[in-house]
Amino acid sequence: MSKGKVVVGLSGGVDSAVAAYLLKKEGYEVTGIFMKNWEDDDDDEYCSSRQDFIDAAAVADVLGINFDAVNFSKEYKDRVFSVFLKEYKAGRTPNPDVLCNSEIKFKEFLNHAANEGASRIATGHYARVRENNGLFELLKGKDPTKDQSYFLHRLNQHQLSKTIFPLGDMLKTDVRKIAKEIGLPNAEKKDSTGICFIGERPFREFLKRYVTDIPGPIKTPNGEVIGEHIGLAYYTIGQRKGIGIGGKQDSSGEPWFVARKDIPNNTLYVVQGQAHPWLYTNGLVALDASWISGSPAPVGLEAAVKVRYRMADQKCLLTAADATSFTITSFDPLWAVTPGQSAVLYDGDVCLGGGVIDHPEEFPPL
Repeated sequence: MSKGKVVVGLSGGVDSAVAAYLLKKEGYEVTGIFMKNWEDDDDDEYCSSRQDFIDAAAVADVLGINFDAVNFSKEYKDRVFSVFLKEYKAGRTPNPDVLCNSEIKFKEFLNHAANEGASRIATGHYARVRENNGLFELLKGKDPTKDQSYFLHRLNQHQLSKTIFPLGDMLKTDVRKIAKEIGLPNAEKKDSTGICFIGERPFREFLKRYVTDIPGPIKTPNGEVIGEHIGLAYYTIGQRKGIGIGGKQDSSGEPWFVARKDIPNNTLYVVQGQAHPWLYTNGLVALDASWISGSPAPVGLEAAVKVRYRMADQKCLLTAADATSFTITSFDPLWAVTPGQSAVLYDGDVCLGGGVIDHPEEFPPL
């Protein structure tokens, strides 16, 4: 007997392919959907969407499931890409994958699936959903090297109640093994990296299409001008490579890092050495908060925070929180806190939600 109809987002990658296989094996009526979210450079050498579609169709054929494609590129441009550009033009560093999940993959996709008569959707994300006393919780994936809850922290109760993450309890190595055993054509396909609409192209090359270059001085903390930047939009806090001042060194010989952007004065500040105090802060303020339970976490909670995807949890204290913002103080200094990126809070394996970093606290004065 069928467990019901579920629509799986087939990206062309191995994770979503194995997710579809597992659901069919469990007894669901599975349909695959390829979401086309970007179409401005379909013929560009860096755009892989055409090959991804072919790979997704090949997977559906091997699994014997229905397959279709749906175009969300307009919605993506209006709700994700427009925010991406606005943030970069303001000198911040946004994370469009977070918005893509909440606005496209788990909103437009969910609506489309419901219109197709499906009660649930599924993806190949490494995360878990658990119902606890009537509330749906988002949990980290069991594979610590692949956990993607960071990118899913804006999902709400309705979205989580309709979502299945078949890979949440699995290791990536096991997913690859299953793909080979059942003969999936993309079993060895390399994992995608970076922002979907940029692909493998050089980032600055892409951004130059949309952002006006406004050069300005590169200064050290003592105000010495040591170079010229090409526009604040092209740099991010903690950046080491591509600053353009590699030959400038003091007696320490340590590498330069981007430490601060003085936007009103169009000035980029750099420091030498990863341990420089300008790269550390003891807390942050986040805006545009999203709480998975629907309510802010309690002030005074000892939680953990991630200020970027590939970092270990750091213990923190939630010192202020409401429906749209929060402030945390970290037990240990946080490195390279970047305005525009996401600060995501956890209570153990449970993701509480997160927000967009507005500014670090206790920044040394200019």
